[in-house]
Amino acid sequence: MMQILFIGIAAGAAAALLFASLLSGSPLSLLLVSLGPLPIIIAALGWGHIAGLVAAVVAAAALTLSLSGALFFAFLVSVGLPAWWLSYLALLARPAPQIGPEGLEWYPVGRLVVWAALIATLVVTISLLNIGQDAESIRSGLEGIFERLIRLQMGTPADAPLEIPSVPDPKRLLAFFALVFPGAAAVLTTITNLINLWLAARIVTVSGRLKRPWPDLAAIVFPPLVAGLLAVAIAMSFVPGLVGMVAGVLSATLLTAYAVLGFAVLHKITSGITGRGLVLTGAYATVGVLGWPVLVMMLLGLADTIIDLRGRVAARRGQSSPHH
Repeated sequence: MMQILFIGIAAGAAAALLFASLLSGSPLSLLLVSLGPLPIIIAALGWGHIAGLVAAVVAAAALTLSLSGALFFAFLVSVGLPAWWLSYLALLARPAPQIGPEGLEWYPVGRLVVWAALIATLVVTISLLNIGQDAESIRSGLEGIFERLIRLQMGTPADAPLEIPSVPDPKRLLAFFALVFPGAAAVLTTITNLINLWLAARIVTVSGRLKRPWPDLAAIVFPPLVAGLLAVAIAMSFVPGLVGMVAGVLSATLLTAYAVLGFAVLHKITSGITGRGLVLTGAYATVGVLGWPVLVMMLLGLADTIIDLRGRVAARRGQSSPHH
């Protein structure tokens, strides 16, 4: 037990340091902050969920004592508890003798991806409600935040007109930022949580402490209800006001989840073909550089959900489908 507490305290201190690096103002600090959940997840996957929970609380307490009391719940809600919960779910298992010699069925990775999307929706929604209680006040508050950031970056006094080079109407640009920010923040949060979970699992696997066997990520599937939830979220996103804003955030995170599923489909259907490495590298590179090709991955994930692309390809090759 003492080792678990020690690991939790050390991981919490590391997470707090990563988060506090934002104060340096360095561009590198953005990367370090995004890795804030990593020590917590490593502690939870390697030494149990109690170590992860201790790490989350210690990190929040350290930030509170060193920076601001308001950071305790902010860090717990946005970083600490989501990292702990994903780790907790990742180590869940139930007896299933028919699965294999280990006799355990581990929590499905596809559901972890969906959980990451739902958690990101919740975190961003709570953050938005801290800015305002309705869509109009939230957008107005976001415009004010972006304006202050731009003024700080450009050294423009608060009482001077806001001028941005090559932008004829700065107010319209601020309104655009406020419009796209909730969805963009939710997408980034989803991706950050998934990358940290994957990276932590890799690190713990190398150390030999990961209890569950490494899953076949190319075979992940989503529960059937997720597609229905996405359809409802997209429809509700056209509703005016706060409901539409939250539904838009949920739509963005679920579409991100389906993009992840699309990459899994791509990995599966290209297995064994000539030039597979080039195809996968090109797909990741185009999405990373251009951005918009991620829509293709989303459609690929949705198509697999509807018509079982991997199953069809597997049937042609005489293999079993990941859906069965």
